[in-house]
Amino acid sequence: MTKMTKMKLCGLTQSCDVEAANRLKPEYIGFVFASKSRRYITPAKAAGLKEMLRPDICAVGVFVEEKAEIVAELLNHHIIDLAQLHGQEDERYIQRLRQLTDKPIIKAFRIDTKQDIKKAQSSSADFILLDSGAGGTGTVFDWNLIQQVSRPYFLAGGLGIDNVERAIEKLHPYAVDVSSGIETDGRKDLHKMEAFVRAVRR
Repeated sequence: MTKMTKMKLCGLTQSCDVEAANRLKPEYIGFVFASKSRRYITPAKAAGLKEMLRPDICAVGVFVEEKAEIVAELLNHHIIDLAQLHGQEDERYIQRLRQLTDKPIIKAFRIDTKQDIKKAQSSSADFILLDSGAGGTGTVFDWNLIQQVSRPYFLAGGLGIDNVERAIEKLHPYAVDVSSGIETDGRKDLHKMEAFVRAVRR
C-alpha cells in the first residue's frame, strides 16, 4: 500500500484559517515569521492561534535568517512544533539550532539545477523542502529535476487544486506544501482549502 501524501497549509494568519484547518485536518500548518512576507504574524499572535489548533496538527514556523536563539525559543515554548528555514541558513546554523532545541528542522532549498538537489540531499535537517524560489511565489519548478531524490521531502512551489494530484502521482512526495494556491486576494479561501485537501486525499 502506498503511503498517503501528507500536507501543509502554510501562511495561516487568522483564527478563521485555523478553524478551517481544524475541520480539514492537514498534518501540518505554517505560521510565517519572516517580516518581509505579507503573511507575517507576530509570535504573540501565533501563540494565540496555536492554542486554537487541534493538538494532532503540527505547527511549522517559517523563518528567513532569524537568530537561532529566537527560533529555538518559539520551539521550546511550544508555539511551534517544527522550524522551517527558508533563507541561506547553512549546516553550521542547523548545528547551532540543534544545540538549543531537540525539535525537528525543515530546510528549504530552491531547485534550479542538479547541484541544488545534491545540496538538499546532503542536508542534516530532519526534512527538506523543495521550492521554486524565495517561497510563497506561486510558481512551479521543473519537477523532472527531483525525480531521483531519495529522501522524504516537502514539495512546494506553485501547487494548487489544478496540479497537486499530478504532482503526487508523478513524484510521491512525503508532503505537499501550499500557500498562495489556497488564497483569493491574498487571504486564505475556505473553498480553495477544502478543494485542495480533497484533491490531495483523492
